[in-house]
Amino acid sequence: MRLAVVDDEIIVQKRLQQALAKEGHQVSTYGAGELFLQDLGAISFDLVFLDVILPGINGMETLKRIKALTPDTEVILMTGKASLDAAIEAVKLGAFHYLAKPLKLEEVRLLAAKALEHRRLLAENRNLKARLAPLEGWGELIGVSPAMKEVFAVIRKVAPLSCQVLIQGESGTGKELVARLIHRESPRADNPFVAFNCAGFTDELIASELFGYERGAFTGATATKIGILETAHQGTVFMDEIGDMSPGMQAKLLRVLQEQQILRVGGNKPIQLDLRFIAASNKDLKREVKEGRFREDLFFRLNVVLITLPSLRDRQEDIAPLVRNFLAKYCRKFGKKVNGLEAEAREALLNYAYPGNIRELENIIERAVALAEGDILTLADLPPDLREFSVTPYKEWHTLEEREQEYIAKILAYTGHNIGQTARILSLPRTTLWRKMRKYGLARGGSEEN
Repeated sequence: MRLAVVDDEIIVQKRLQQALAKEGHQVSTYGAGELFLQDLGAISFDLVFLDVILPGINGMETLKRIKALTPDTEVILMTGKASLDAAIEAVKLGAFHYLAKPLKLEEVRLLAAKALEHRRLLAENRNLKARLAPLEGWGELIGVSPAMKEVFAVIRKVAPLSCQVLIQGESGTGKELVARLIHRESPRADNPFVAFNCAGFTDELIASELFGYERGAFTGATATKIGILETAHQGTVFMDEIGDMSPGMQAKLLRVLQEQQILRVGGNKPIQLDLRFIAASNKDLKREVKEGRFREDLFFRLNVVLITLPSLRDRQEDIAPLVRNFLAKYCRKFGKKVNGLEAEAREALLNYAYPGNIRELENIIERAVALAEGDILTLADLPPDLREFSVTPYKEWHTLEEREQEYIAKILAYTGHNIGQTARILSLPRTTLWRKMRKYGLARGGSEEN
């Protein structure tokens, strides 16, 4: 393992380096927090022994920066002035332990072993969770299809980073669930996740909601209001339906992304923020940019990582696990015991095209469970329009060309492949009929145009 000792006393550095090197670890030493932090960007440390009292940046501030840059690095604080309050504060900031000087080398070795074992177990659990996630889903995001496994893989890579993410997909595909999952799996998970829908509001209302306003900024502003962005400091902001935002508001949002600061409506003092933005749209924003409805510079700022969610009709393997999930959810909500579905109801659910995607499927199951009288969902429990579609699965519907080919073939069989009679029945010129027969592979060759 790679360890670091940060202490301004040379003798402490040497004693710890020798003791820990005997355990087989690589140990680097530093006399100040600034020097260590300069290397932290390039070197990944598993464990840091950190003195509280240091020249320049003190140990507590160095601890905060370590946890912000590399949350998995374990830190053991050391001090000659130990106190219970300081120990509690250190643990709150993410320290593994708090050691009082003078140090006992046996205690140092024991704590190092425990801290490294703790780090190893956390990594093991995370890896196990990552391997298990695609089996049925991840949190509230359900999916076993190849398309959803690709989505999970991207989420796993991008969640620990602080880059912006753009999520595109039809309405009802679960864009906010993806955003919440990214936040939950990120180092910002303990900080706020704030969602805002950009559609259907005036610019003035959006500005006051996002940026807040000062008292007296406009008629009715009787008190200062903290905006959504300020509320989400050090957390994640989810901007839903970003494609519906006006050009004027797009320009203001771009400035926030660039400067990471806001100005309240009616205010003159910039407020510095630390935010991660996740945006979503059911529109193709690249096309919106080409057609002049969305700012290109804002698109590039948001589109650092793109996640495209497939529609439910393109991930049919996920319908069954989604149905199971929603059944369990609404049985709990309504206090019912529905153990499954009859064959016809199951077929109807599997073969429906779901123009409203997952949201529509959830509504169907909620309604069915609410109306169900027995412990098995029947076709009668499903909405009438879905029952109509259950007669012929949508996968088996034919195109007009396929229907035409089938009909011409039937008439040809009826007439014994008599072209003249077939043309009269179909009300087609013989030349047109002959072209269609050649197109569909129905021509036998020879002369049968009686």
